[in-house]
Amino acid sequence: MATVRAVMALLRGEGFRLPSRRTLLRQGLPAVYEKTKVCVHHYRCCNNDHFQTPQYPVFNKPSRRVGIHSRFLRTSTAVNGQVVQFKLSDIGEGITEVNVKEWYVKVGDSVSQFDSICEVQSDKASVTITSRYDGVVRKIYYNVDDTAFVGKPLIDIETEAVKAVVPEQDVVEAPAVLNEEHTHQEIKGQKILATPAVRRLAMENNIKLSEVVGTGKDERILKEDILNYLAKQTGAILPPSPEIVPPAPEPALTKPKGASPVLKPITPTMPFMGKDRTEPVKGIQKAMVKTMSIALKIPHFGYCDEVDLTYLIKLRKELKVVTEDRGIKLSFMPFFLKAASLGMLQYPILNASLDENCQFITYKASHNIGIAMDTQQGLIVPVVKNVQMLSIFEIAAELNRLLTLGSANQLGTNDLSGGTFTLSNIGTIGGTYAKPVILPPEVAIGAIGKIQILPRFNDKGEIIKAHIMNVSWSADHRIIDGATMARFSNLWKSYLENPASMLLDLK
Repeated sequence: MATVRAVMALLRGEGFRLPSRRTLLRQGLPAVYEKTKVCVHHYRCCNNDHFQTPQYPVFNKPSRRVGIHSRFLRTSTAVNGQVVQFKLSDIGEGITEVNVKEWYVKVGDSVSQFDSICEVQSDKASVTITSRYDGVVRKIYYNVDDTAFVGKPLIDIETEAVKAVVPEQDVVEAPAVLNEEHTHQEIKGQKILATPAVRRLAMENNIKLSEVVGTGKDERILKEDILNYLAKQTGAILPPSPEIVPPAPEPALTKPKGASPVLKPITPTMPFMGKDRTEPVKGIQKAMVKTMSIALKIPHFGYCDEVDLTYLIKLRKELKVVTEDRGIKLSFMPFFLKAASLGMLQYPILNASLDENCQFITYKASHNIGIAMDTQQGLIVPVVKNVQMLSIFEIAAELNRLLTLGSANQLGTNDLSGGTFTLSNIGTIGGTYAKPVILPPEVAIGAIGKIQILPRFNDKGEIIKAHIMNVSWSADHRIIDGATMARFSNLWKSYLENPASMLLDLK
């Protein structure tokens, strides 16, 4: 037991050292060595009150000594957390890579479950990635505008330590990490509703979202809530947005009659010092390149016509007051969508798709009509699902929702997928006729021009003022002939020129 006493004395801090196994074997003490290991393990797990410190040294002449360094400590502490890799999961639609648009955290920030980590842009939509762990960010793998791949790590998170105290246990010493800097959200187990822009504003002003009272729906924190909270903290009154005042025009110089005109000196223009810039194709633009490259393989058939919306304008003016009382803005687009859906009931080939080998035609049961929308990020096409089952008011409500999300760049993948037919309202920007390009796997698309007030003849041969809108159709000429496209357009036109006729076919 002399060896055991030596080990116990060492662990009690008396300075004795444990000989190596080689020395013990040479001295014929294998059994003593094995007992020593068992005793050391028992000592680490039990109280040491019953062990006595030896009063004399042991092993005066060991041939080799293995020192037990300071890595073995007798302490009571918390178990350190584990660093895990937070990987980019599959976001659907066959997407394998995304572009990092913005980070909401930085190295050293504390994060909770459901906290926003970053915002990424796929070729279809913008997605906010949220945390699945509670802990501290230790590493960020990508910079803004970098391409991140599905299945690869985004960040490293040191998960929170288990606060269990281990009495008198030998542990490996590790430096404790103290991070007193708080981030924009630190509530555990509670999800705070706020958009990424609001979270960024809070983080930039060093504000905890848990201290801000949300005034939005379901206590959602709005931008105004952050600004009001900041004003209360600083005691300042937020100034209104500065208005840009155009410079006053210079007073015109009067010249006597008959005087020759005074020529102003020509100001020499500065030489152009710009340089060419090359940047990668990514995000929505990359998706457009891919889609349009496939669309080039489709033989397009074009058909154009004009529609008199005089009666529809009167009807919308009457219904607009009713819908605004219900909190919904009514545009012409719900009528266009419903008329197209009624037309596709008569001509279902326009709501179909053709397989890659051109062997089978699939007739779609749902009328999922996409609406081309111009945003700061590029062209996107949110989809109104099951138009054949919706009323004019329900279509208007869904369009209001999609337009709100689209302007805030918050449309999800489900809002941008599943389209079977598309309408593009190019008239909101300008122009009358267009040549729209089909979005595969769809087989038809329509482009709507602006509404113009033009002179037209009525049934009596009198010139009247008419509200004329132009429409341009494109169809996949492999399965849709010109006559079918023309008949569909005439039916769609009749519904809009006589909106009351839609009531006869509504179910």
